[in-house]
Amino acid sequence: MSALEFGFLVLAGIGAGLVGSIAGLASLISYPALLAVGLPPVTANVTNTVSLVLVGVGSVSASRPELTGQGRRVLRLTAGAVLGGAAGAALLMLTPTGAFERIVPWLIAAASAAILFQRPPKELAAEGAQQHGRHGDPRWLPLGTFAIAIYGGYFGAAAGVLMLAMYVLTLGEGLPRGNALRSATLGLANSVAAIAFIVFASVAWSAALPLAIGLLAGSLLGPRIVRRAPQTALRRIIAVLGLGLALYLGVQAYS
Repeated sequence: MSALEFGFLVLAGIGAGLVGSIAGLASLISYPALLAVGLPPVTANVTNTVSLVLVGVGSVSASRPELTGQGRRVLRLTAGAVLGGAAGAALLMLTPTGAFERIVPWLIAAASAAILFQRPPKELAAEGAQQHGRHGDPRWLPLGTFAIAIYGGYFGAAAGVLMLAMYVLTLGEGLPRGNALRSATLGLANSVAAIAFIVFASVAWSAALPLAIGLLAGSLLGPRIVRRAPQTALRRIIAVLGLGLALYLGVQAYS
């Protein structure tokens, strides 16, 4: 890998980390950046998943205060996250490259649409607090975690958006604690998928390293920017760009 490509992936990682902080769609930038340096689609996705592990570790570490008192809940959801991440990774490795290339545009389009039409997380958290009452956590929550973790292990764009919406609507914990729980469960699913890819798939380590460096930097800068930026407008811009990317990749895949 050339120095220019290394620097490009670091910058792409920074951008992906920022986008992930704003809209939970880091793969909107990191995945096509890996394609741009010449990686095949499945290898690019595998490498992207491995690179994102460092961001998950950092997010969980920074969320320790919000995770306080949620230990038993995290344990209940761990099995769903682990099994879902493993299932998603297995599904990816069983998907032929050509088929995956044709599936990805649809996944990016669906993820972008989810961000475009989703209500603001604060509104979802307020609604969840009103509905939660004193009934405890829903029994189906581990199954919901399992289902989203499958998608997270397979591709993952906007998996965080789906997981956060599910938690804040059902748990009544508020946005910070719901986001911390999302970071823990999805980070676990992503880590399991990454381990599977390291053992059984082909990781482009020369690309994973600069991308991980950029992702870590972007994830650290992201919260500061989010506090000052108009989040709704930025989320819409990111979603529209994602739809454009889906169209571009779709034309390439089906032409």
